[in-house]
Amino acid sequence: MVSQKHLFQLDDRVHYLNCAYMSPLLKSVEESGINGMTLKRNPFLIKTTHFFELAEITKQNIGKLINAPSQNIAIIPSVSYGLASAIANLPLQNGNKAIVVGNEFPSGYNEIKKWCDNHKKELQIIQEPINSNTKGRDWNSAILKNINKNTAAIVISSVHWTDGTKFDLKSIGQKCIENNVVFIVDGTQSVGVATIDVQLYNIDVLVCAAYKWLLGPYSIGFAYFGNRFANGIPLEEAWLNRSNAEDFTKLTQYTNEYKEGSNRYNVGEYSNFILLPMLNTAIEQLLNWGVQNITNYCENISKPLVDFLEKSNYSIEETDYRSKHLFGISLPTSLDLNMLLAALEKNNIYVSVRGNSIRVSIHMFNTSEDINSLKNILEAYEQAS
Repeated sequence: MVSQKHLFQLDDRVHYLNCAYMSPLLKSVEESGINGMTLKRNPFLIKTTHFFELAEITKQNIGKLINAPSQNIAIIPSVSYGLASAIANLPLQNGNKAIVVGNEFPSGYNEIKKWCDNHKKELQIIQEPINSNTKGRDWNSAILKNINKNTAAIVISSVHWTDGTKFDLKSIGQKCIENNVVFIVDGTQSVGVATIDVQLYNIDVLVCAAYKWLLGPYSIGFAYFGNRFANGIPLEEAWLNRSNAEDFTKLTQYTNEYKEGSNRYNVGEYSNFILLPMLNTAIEQLLNWGVQNITNYCENISKPLVDFLEKSNYSIEETDYRSKHLFGISLPTSLDLNMLLAALEKNNIYVSVRGNSIRVSIHMFNTSEDINSLKNILEAYEQAS
């Protein structure tokens, strides 16, 4: 594949290597949002079917991305909403500890920490190995070693959000099955750009925000809930989630029955006539490209940079545990981070900073010129330090 930058509105002068922070909008996604706003000008055009049909299509498309049936997918406004829905329904007689990794994104940590505090459970934090040349390998080994019969749940990102270190979801999922552990994954930094298969990995709950790798808008996302959550209690009792919701003449014939599957976990007003079309349009484009093709493109385009880094005084994660689309670059101690950042900004190169590392994250809108621009700056500052 070749760069798809022409499908975006990105400034040609900018080298945007920061999709893990926030993606740009596809032109088609922007158009879908405008069409949704235009529809609201004349609300008599909004029919009953608008509340349900596109949501089902979107769920089917999400299911294609993660290998899940549409009835197991809910539309949510944020990762924290999905995590709160899942963690509130964790069984209390299923072990006395929960597991997270060190420096996990706050949404995951805060929600499971609250659950542990409220129910007098231990929160075990598996920290990143220090001074290890095989950090990813060692970190995964420590996670697997600590999953046991006393573990109620593990809450983990698909890759570490700060540097793209890959977690072995398949092995973790298998260990969870063997020990009856609830496996909750935040897929925000992977879904749409790397393979995430909820069946293969035995994931119980997968949550994902849309505004990063799904190329969608802010304030919408999805959650997959496995069968063990089929009878859970949702955070809210939205009328749209009831079994009789599609017949507007019978809404006050109150029922306790939810729609099938995970529909009970949909956020209220999930039919959002602006955000939902934008999300679906973005996912359709991802499916059109193909997730594996996107992964391959990211790997191929970043190869000159990776080859340079592996031979330099910078350091990156070993290949087997480094994401193709997102990776951290640890800087030599002799290099002045502030001077480097000033040089990057001067050359319109956008990355994220995490500690004494920079985080590079690429997608289909990136070009070889973007990669070479960053490589040239890093090379010049290595020689000067």
